[in-house]
Amino acid sequence: MSMRFTTMALRGMAAMTVAATLALGVAGCGGGGDDDKQAERSTSAPNPRDRQSDPSTQEGQSEEPLAELKGPNGLLLQITSAMRDAGGFVTVNGNLKNDGGETVMVPGVLRGDETEIIRHGRSLGGATLVDSRGKKRYYVLRDTDGRPLTTTDLGTLKSGESVPVFMQFPAPPTNTTEVTFQLPTFASAPIQIAG
Repeated sequence: MSMRFTTMALRGMAAMTVAATLALGVAGCGGGGDDDKQAERSTSAPNPRDRQSDPSTQEGQSEEPLAELKGPNGLLLQITSAMRDAGGFVTVNGNLKNDGGETVMVPGVLRGDETEIIRHGRSLGGATLVDSRGKKRYYVLRDTDGRPLTTTDLGTLKSGESVPVFMQFPAPPTNTTEVTFQLPTFASAPIQIAG
């Protein structure tokens, strides 16, 4: 009986160690106090619903898109800016347009296949930035509840309709200015990071 008690005690200690490690990991990734929340608010990209749909009014955007990526069913993603900010993030802005002749449902595959992101609806959570020189891939950031820091609730787009979109990533090293933007089912394209 003492052997069984010892085994159960060791399992309990192992479970406590794993739980403590996970708690520290979540605390380290998620931030903590009000200061972190204030910094997050100031560095987060604006909600696309709060801004004008005219790309010329968005900060740091040029007339000519940085890249155009063709996707399925006539969808076109025009990347208008990729800005590095002081908080260690890169925010990619653009427009998702239905360039086809019929109404199109934005594919669910664009959100990626991670369970946390799938729970939060249709988004561009599957987007990545690839630094081929540094041999690293950067995924869309998530908040402490697992929501991707990107445009969400994407539904249908009528023919010719476009919607402003954004995605936020961890910033590559400052000497990295060119990365490859990837989004599931879309062509890849190199983009320049400003700032």
